[in-house]
Amino acid sequence: MRDPLIALLIAVAVAGPDRGAGQAQPRVIILNPEQGAVVTTSSVAVVLKAEGVVIAPASEHRPGTAHYHLFLDQNVTPLDSAIPSRSGIVHLNSGRSWFTFEPVALGPHRLIAVLADPDHIPLHPLVSDTVRFTVKRRR
Repeated sequence: MRDPLIALLIAVAVAGPDRGAGQAQPRVIILNPEQGAVVTTSSVAVVLKAEGVVIAPASEHRPGTAHYHLFLDQNVTPLDSAIPSRSGIVHLNSGRSWFTFEPVALGPHRLIAVLADPDHIPLHPLVSDTVRFTVKRRR
């Protein structure tokens, strides 16, 4: 992965949600890593994009907004409860759309992005995206 590519992905994600006509349901998309990616470093840059919903800091408690949560090799927690803070679960409370996991162990991994309201309750219906990627040694 080249740094200019990550910069471009961040720029696209930071540009904000697409609120085009006909976009009724919120959606979250993991832009990086891509599905099936092979990562040759122990740092895994995650870039996200949302559509159909305003992403805002959780601290603002603005109705109708959401923020991102990342589940690395973890199952999504109960949908009617606040997403907990624990190993393998990252809250992007500030409204940021990127995060770097480091170090990430060699081998296959599953990443789930979930949109949640300001109280950290997942949106209903669940708004999530999942990718699987593999970390391998650089040759």
